[in-house]
This record gives sequence, C-alpha cells and structure tokens, in this order.
Amino acid sequence: MKFLMKRKWLNGFLVASWFIGLTLLLSGCGQGTDENQGKEPLVIGMELAYRPFEMTDANNQPSGISVEMAKALGNYLQRPIQIENIPYDGLIPSLRTGRIDLIISSMTRTPERAEAIDFSDPYVQTGLCLLVNQDSPVQSFEDLKGSGRKLAVKQGTTGHLYAKDRIASENLLVLDQEEAAVLEVVQGKADAFAYDQMSIYRHWQRNPDTTRALLDPFRAETWAIGIAKGREELLESVNDFLESYRAEGEFDRLANDYLPEEKAAFEKLGYPFLF
Repeated sequence: MKFLMKRKWLNGFLVASWFIGLTLLLSGCGQGTDENQGKEPLVIGMELAYRPFEMTDANNQPSGISVEMAKALGNYLQRPIQIENIPYDGLIPSLRTGRIDLIISSMTRTPERAEAIDFSDPYVQTGLCLLVNQDSPVQSFEDLKGSGRKLAVKQGTTGHLYAKDRIASENLLVLDQEEAAVLEVVQGKADAFAYDQMSIYRHWQRNPDTTRALLDPFRAETWAIGIAKGREELLESVNDFLESYRAEGEFDRLANDYLPEEKAAFEKLGYPFLF
C-alpha cells in the first residue's frame, strides 16, 4: 500500500515537473520573438487623471493620447515601457531621483521647470485661458486682480504658478483636483478657473448654462516631454521620435481619434489646434 502511494506521488511529481519545464520553455520562446523583451524598461511617469491625454480604461489600464505616444516611443527605441501613475506635483521629483526616465503628462515647459529638468522639442501648442462663472463680470485675467474676485487653480499647474505671483493669496483658491476647481466656478464660489485652452473649452461645453469660456490665451504655452538633466543621448532620441511621429501623421491621427469635435470647433472659432 505504501509502495503504491509512493509510486502515485512520484508519477504526479514527474508530470508536474514536465509541465513546469514545458511552460518555462514556451515562455522563453515567446520572449525571444519580441525584440523589446529582455531590454531595460523605459519608465514613464504620468498622472492618469487628465482625459483624454492621460487616463485609465474600463479595465483600469493606462489609456489616452499620452499613453499611445509612450507606446510608440518604446517601439521606436526598441524598449518595453512601464507607466507609473504619479500625482502631477510629484512627477519632477520622481524624474530627478531616477524613479522614472521620462515625463509624458501634458507638461508645460516653463523657465522654472527647465532649471530643474530638460525638455524635448514641443509637441503641443496651447495657452492658459479662463472658465468664468456666467454671472461674473470678469472679461480678462486682469479683471481678477480686483478686490473680492476669486480665481480657482489646480495645485502645481502653470495656472497656479502664473497666478500666485499676480493674484493676492486671499483671492486664490488652490485645489488638488481639476473637477473641484470647475465646481467652484459652476457654483459661483469662484469667478474663474485658469487652465489650458482645450480643458477650458471642454468644461464650458459641459456647463453651458453656468459658465462661459474666454478662450483667447492670456499666456501662450507649449507641452514637452520631461527628461532628467545629463541624459543628452535619450533627449536626442526623443526629439528624433517626435519629428518622425509628426511626419508620419500620427499627431493628426490622435486628434481625429480622440478630439474630433474639439478640432472642428477650434477651426470654426479660428483658434489654432493643439498639434
């Protein structure tokens, strides 16, 4: 009886070992067919909270325009990519400490940021605009400097950085989330929200009865990919990728896939589109 039990155990062990070995063999073959496998991942930081550029899909996987760009960049460099979801104000510190290799997160190049990190060539042209409460008399950024006016900004964004040196602190509402800033305007608790041109247009379309959009930028901006200082070879490769990506019409494709309504509206309104 003991002999039979031992024999059954031995047979089971042999079968299991054979199965594991076959699985490892097949797995190794699969890696060999993918030229990116086995190479050091390109770690890309982005805050997955800015639709349709950086977001998650129904399966909670990274999705959006920036994610497509990141995947295409990985293919161009023949390296697998790894996306890290990091709060916006933590992206530059993560880059500087080596946690990530690049920032692709709709980041505006500013002189202040360029002192801390390097930037690629720009891939988006945009600007800071205002979402204004329908009942507010504000017609420009200058009007917000008057007493009693309230401006909402998202912490760490260029809207925040620009406003903090120009608007009295008691008139500035600094919030962690974009939607919270929009709600302040919708409810009349803030006169305006300073943010990028495309987002202001979208929030105006969602709240046409309570807001209006001042889409003429009071400050022109460009978005670029962030790279740690001293990585000149990577910077050159990223710039080569952006040039190729644009020449192949991929930016136009992204605009048509993700922002067809906005693209048509901007053309009608006479504003240059992003890409």
